[in-house]
Amino acid sequence: MPHTPMDIADRIAGLDWPRLTEELDHYGAAALGPLLRPAECAELAALYGREEGFRSRIVMARHGFGRGEYKYFAAPLPGLVATLREALYRRLAPLANAWAGRLGEARRYPPDLADFLAECHAAGQCRPTPLLLRYGAGDYNCLHQDLYGPLVFPLQVAVLLSAPGQDFAGGEFVLTEQRPRMQSRAEVVPLSQGEAVAFAVHHRPVQGTRGTYRVTLRHGVSRLRAGQRFTLGLIFHDAA
Repeated sequence: MPHTPMDIADRIAGLDWPRLTEELDHYGAAALGPLLRPAECAELAALYGREEGFRSRIVMARHGFGRGEYKYFAAPLPGLVATLREALYRRLAPLANAWAGRLGEARRYPPDLADFLAECHAAGQCRPTPLLLRYGAGDYNCLHQDLYGPLVFPLQVAVLLSAPGQDFAGGEFVLTEQRPRMQSRAEVVPLSQGEAVAFAVHHRPVQGTRGTYRVTLRHGVSRLRAGQRFTLGLIFHDAA
């Protein structure tokens, strides 16, 4: 059955957001559950082989980012990507504002993505950041943060478009967290095809015995052992 913007938005609205928000607040990441059907995943993954619709292609090994490659979508975004980005932003903005308040930051994020993107564009961040990533056997993504400019929305989402155990093996989503004067904590988030993970972009607040402090997070993908893995990345701030 073809998807519609309302259908996608309804799926996102139907998620258990109180539980997911609590999990994000406690761990910096939460598996959202299946957002896309297999046909929708295939539709998005098939876009990678086209030249049109993208603004740039990055080969990770050339930049020391790992192995594999990815393409940034050009504006206007494909309808499915735009709908996911808008609907997910609306659900994540309250937590982003709560984090800003706990960290003593003056910035507040508007409830709608269009208003936040208008702020990005006024600050010179005008290039779309949603992307498709492609990994083959032996590929991986080094731990990193997707910042792109001074305006940063503190949460992002990745949607796995390929089927683990069928299309590929290995290639797990990995998140690390560094707390002051402590060793790093690693977390692996297992995903099925069409399932999404929301996670902190660069830092989040944690309550300590002496008040709230900031912890630093990075994310990546472990080595793919076989097959091919496609992922949709949804970053909510645009790039300078």
